[in-house]
Amino acid sequence: MNRKLLSGLITALFAASPAFAFEPFTVKDIRVEGIQRTEAGTVFNYLPVKVGERFDEGQAAEAIRGLFATGFFRDVRIEVENDVLVVLVDERPAIAQIDFVGVKEFDKDQLKKGLREVGLAESRIFDRALLDRAEQELKRQYLSRGKYAATVTTTVTPLERNRVSINFTVDEGEVAKIKQISIIGAKAFDEDDLLDLFQLTTPGWLTWYTKNDQYSRQKLSADLENLRSYYLNRGYLDFNIDSTQVSITPDKKDIYITLSITEGEVYTVTGVRFTGDLILPESDYLALSTIKPGEIFSREKLTETTKAVTDKLGNEGYAFANVNAAPEVDKEKREVAFTVFVDPGRRVYVRRINVGGNTKTRDEVVRREMRQMEGAWYDASAINRSRTRVDRLGFFDEVTVETPAVPGTTDQVDANFNVKERATGNLMLGAGFSSSEKVVLSASISQQNLFGSGNALTLGLNTSASNRTYALSFTNPYYTVDGVSLGWDVYHRTYDPSESYSVAPYKTVSSGVGLRLGYPIAEDDSISFGLTLDRTRITTYSDSPSQYIKFCDSYDCGGLMSLIASAGWARDSRDSVLYPRKGIYQRIYGEVAVPGGDIRYGKLNYQYQYWLPIGRDYALMLNSDFGWAKGYGGKPMPFYKNFYAGGIGSVRGYEQSSLGTDRNTDGDSLGGTRKVVGNAEFYFPMPGAGMDRSFRISAFFDAGQVWGEDQKLKFGDLRYSSGLAFAWSSPIGPLKFSVGFPLNAKSEDEVQRFQFQMGSVF
Repeated sequence: MNRKLLSGLITALFAASPAFAFEPFTVKDIRVEGIQRTEAGTVFNYLPVKVGERFDEGQAAEAIRGLFATGFFRDVRIEVENDVLVVLVDERPAIAQIDFVGVKEFDKDQLKKGLREVGLAESRIFDRALLDRAEQELKRQYLSRGKYAATVTTTVTPLERNRVSINFTVDEGEVAKIKQISIIGAKAFDEDDLLDLFQLTTPGWLTWYTKNDQYSRQKLSADLENLRSYYLNRGYLDFNIDSTQVSITPDKKDIYITLSITEGEVYTVTGVRFTGDLILPESDYLALSTIKPGEIFSREKLTETTKAVTDKLGNEGYAFANVNAAPEVDKEKREVAFTVFVDPGRRVYVRRINVGGNTKTRDEVVRREMRQMEGAWYDASAINRSRTRVDRLGFFDEVTVETPAVPGTTDQVDANFNVKERATGNLMLGAGFSSSEKVVLSASISQQNLFGSGNALTLGLNTSASNRTYALSFTNPYYTVDGVSLGWDVYHRTYDPSESYSVAPYKTVSSGVGLRLGYPIAEDDSISFGLTLDRTRITTYSDSPSQYIKFCDSYDCGGLMSLIASAGWARDSRDSVLYPRKGIYQRIYGEVAVPGGDIRYGKLNYQYQYWLPIGRDYALMLNSDFGWAKGYGGKPMPFYKNFYAGGIGSVRGYEQSSLGTDRNTDGDSLGGTRKVVGNAEFYFPMPGAGMDRSFRISAFFDAGQVWGEDQKLKFGDLRYSSGLAFAWSSPIGPLKFSVGFPLNAKSEDEVQRFQFQMGSVF
């Protein structure tokens, strides 16, 4: 039987060549040949004709185009045999499996996921073009990791049922390291000092983690800008980077970076003047200028000046102020004068404040921190203050503000506050190891943003051998719309340090309920008041200090009732609660046992904390903590209300609560009525963490001591320690580690060098 060829692979030949022309006919039957995996019904779906219908050239061309468009076939032909339509196809192979051999730098599952996104995956149709692109992309990824000698070989193996197996064989080779960085033309400064400005460096003790010994175009660009800023900030106005050459050795192992620079000469500023639309007196602008005549030129100071003017205008409602400085250079005298052009633009007001990114936190929780009002004139300082207050809530990892212009207007903007929420529920676990092989465990469950309302609920549990605490606290920070907070506490505490060597043995069982009230008196200032009803039962032992036994002989330690009133003042201007870098925190707190109870005493505590930013990534924290306590009305200070020092949050390197000049015959601390603690801590980011603020390393110096009521306060009694601390807001919760080394420990001191705190969030 003879078949008449109707069309082939190139559908355009249907209309172009009369050799393929045919007379329309009625289809008696349709037959599909050549399929192995594809269902015949799939082919029938793309045919524009059914049995019993007439078939012509246009329908044939349409059928071939449709079948090719599926991507399932390499070749499609249509033939006719005695009015039977025969569709002959040559299927493309399907991918049966994809394997990687020799891949260590990347996760194989992630590689397969990436291939799947571009259409190269198991059970899909094999496409050689996609495979070539995947191979080149994999090579590019290795180049970005510094593995310039990496080779990628792909093998396609045919399998039964028209399938193929794809294998990526990789020889990763070694990572190319920076062998040398050279700066040609550096005369004014030592080359080593300039190289210290660079993030890229030759291999060192920490580069295995930071990867800074591997070439990166982005890092090199940042380093070049740092170099340029260094010179421009020191008066070298004509500084220029003439060329940058990056070369690699033939074995693809060593990289050499060579920079050629022209330093130029140092320029002195002869004058600064402001011109343009000066809506403020020129004296106000000159007061904002940090670059002064007679000084060596500094681009940093010039930038600070233009920013200060922009911020000042922003505070006056000019959100789109344009401030530019134009230099007038005298190359012969090496002098430069600046004319600062001021264009305040139109004064604008804020149409609407929008909050985004808060999936759990209610809008009102963010909006009540706003200091910029809707419908009011734009105020840059109020917007920045609003951002800081939202950040200090502690509910968000990141808070950003955008002020886009309202389309179709010239005097309106919107303030868009975008937040990135963090987990605010905490299951905290604490542990410590001491030189006496004691282990202390504690736990607390808290939700600082209960149901997204901004309210805080905390259930504290302490499961250590010496301290068992069950406490439930609730705080509503906005009990009233103007920021008056209300909170309450219920607690039951059992404290028995008889198995610990840090505190003299006794046991207390306290139960109580308290009410707290807070009132803001200024933007950063607040006062607080509290009232707590407490009942404490005290147990002494035969080896308890004589002071403790005498106290219980004088008072009914079976249940001491007291009504404790407290008051405090706090000022918090820190830029963040979670990751502060600048600002001041001060707190004065006092409590007194109200007359009429079984005990009478007063306590006063003062804390001052100062954060100083150093550069872009570093910060210095200075902290001082002073305490004073005394009994009144002829009654002694209750010993179980004494101050203690030592351990986390105090003087690291010494066991918790172990410091004190007042001790019993066994050398155990009795605490004291006066406390002095000081801390100096230098914070710097985790190497390689970039701008991620959740990592922090610090070097600290701690000092502190407590004195008994009858002892003379002598600063020679202070204990000192230093060490390193690490903090990380990890996905599983806050982690804190510290290694402290006592600097002047005495024989009676209990040492605790390593401490850590860990938790999980929910």
